[in-house]
Amino acid sequence: MRYSLDEIETFLTVMELGTVTATAARLNLSKSVISKRISDFELSVGAALFRRNAGRITATESALQLAERLRPALTELVAAAESAASENAINTSLQGSLAITAPMSFGTMFLSEILADFARTHPGLDLRIDYDDRARDLLREGYDIGIRIGDARDAHLMQRKLCEDRQIVVASADYLARHGNPETLADLRNHQVLSYAHLSDAMLWQFSENGRTVSPQVAGRITLNNGEAMREMAIGGVGLAILPGFVVSSAIREGKLQRVLPDCAARTLPVLAVWPPISPMPAKLRVLIDHMVSCLSEQRPWDASPDFDRQGGMK
Repeated sequence: MRYSLDEIETFLTVMELGTVTATAARLNLSKSVISKRISDFELSVGAALFRRNAGRITATESALQLAERLRPALTELVAAAESAASENAINTSLQGSLAITAPMSFGTMFLSEILADFARTHPGLDLRIDYDDRARDLLREGYDIGIRIGDARDAHLMQRKLCEDRQIVVASADYLARHGNPETLADLRNHQVLSYAHLSDAMLWQFSENGRTVSPQVAGRITLNNGEAMREMAIGGVGLAILPGFVVSSAIREGKLQRVLPDCAARTLPVLAVWPPISPMPAKLRVLIDHMVSCLSEQRPWDASPDFDRQGGMK
């Protein structure tokens, strides 16, 4: 049984993207080369990995099982090769590629600038950056590192805290003029709230009260899948929103939103870097994480204003 790393990489990329055309574009190869690699890999493995019908391919059960085992194995193999000279790697040019996934709002508002600085410093690295509020499966989808806002629910992943940010309840002056300003958590039941598609209201609307976590009763008619979209809806006066400080800090400073229930302690959210357990850790991954920590741990970009305190709220 003989097969190449190129064939394995091509197979896993087809599994991720679902088409030969997309794989050819990702790997900068012709479709005929991709098809031949897949055919050669099937011959080497001795199993049909894809069903072909009218130009479309569908993964077989064998392909799904094989990909599940190959992804971490290939990650470990590449990491071992790239770490062979790890002691010298940081002082020399980093090479290879990094696939990064992060939440949309955090990525577009703050992370892109941090990654641009990293890319300028390390021109030998290729970066693939995907912004999506869904928590992507790093191993299954081929990512080297992900950014999570809030407690990581991936127990098998390594993690490092980049910084923290506090949730803030906000509303527009127009909404509060029409519906009144809630004074207690119990008052929230009489208001419209904006819901987040990727987290239940009970998990989103959480506060600390007398040393315990409470989830007040809330209800709303509008659900969105992105923090910036929720912020704009709140500015539009259709409901209360609870959002991280990095999403709403500018709107509060500009007077577009007002803090609600400022004396109620909403959750503090860790901003985490998470990655698959790899030993030894690739130098390129370690340097990226160190760079993000240096950019975020001392002075978070969104609370640089003297009017925004370290807890993520207006003074």
